[in-house]
Amino acid sequence: MIFEKSPAVIGHRGLGSGDRTPPGGAPPVAENTLPSLLAAVDAGLGWVEIDVTRTADDHLVLRHDPTVEGGDHIVDMPADASGLPLLTEIFDALPADVAVDVDVKTVLEDAVAAPSRRTGALLLPVLKREARRRRLLVTSFDPALLVFLRDELPDVPLGLLTWLRFPMWHAVPAAAGLNLQAIAVHTGSCGFEHPDGRLRPLDHCVDVAHQAGLDVIAWCPAADRASDYAAAGVDAMVVNDVPGVLTALA
Repeated sequence: MIFEKSPAVIGHRGLGSGDRTPPGGAPPVAENTLPSLLAAVDAGLGWVEIDVTRTADDHLVLRHDPTVEGGDHIVDMPADASGLPLLTEIFDALPADVAVDVDVKTVLEDAVAAPSRRTGALLLPVLKREARRRRLLVTSFDPALLVFLRDELPDVPLGLLTWLRFPMWHAVPAAAGLNLQAIAVHTGSCGFEHPDGRLRPLDHCVDVAHQAGLDVIAWCPAADRASDYAAAGVDAMVVNDVPGVLTALA
């Protein structure tokens, strides 16, 4: 069991993607930064999600896109030139009672890099240390990374991310077949926003996933749909509108 209560609300990149204004009118905070993560916690969350990728000098930084503003690729620059937060610094600054969903963004160069320089290999010792003090979940679109971590980090739950309208009839068996603990599906795969007569009802898909031993995470439901996902039995939601979703689920 990954989440203490269901559905858990997880702050997407902290308080939400892009720049977000915390409740109470504080200045906006940028995604994947410590102020955004702390703002999500202050809003009432026990879980936050971050994006992690690697740099040219083998550091791990927080960033969703493979490039920085201006278009330079992060994997081509040293960490100090990127201006991005280091994963280790974020972990050290974030209270240990805050659980973290680490969304790992592998890079094209992982296909040809020496095994010791691939994103998963760099991340492994950091996760081993961090798992001693806080709850973690690792998710990724890259099944090879998840299999690597599964064999090296058996006590940390792992989840397969699927993109946009990726059918759950593929997603759930894939995650189960990879011996993972969770499947994280985009709202476009669930039938509410993009009705598709070929889709099973979401509650049926969630039930099958649960029978397979998987937690189901939906990203990123809007506040006006949050109750639909809760009714379908999802275990967690990664959300952009933190206050709105918390209010809708109250």
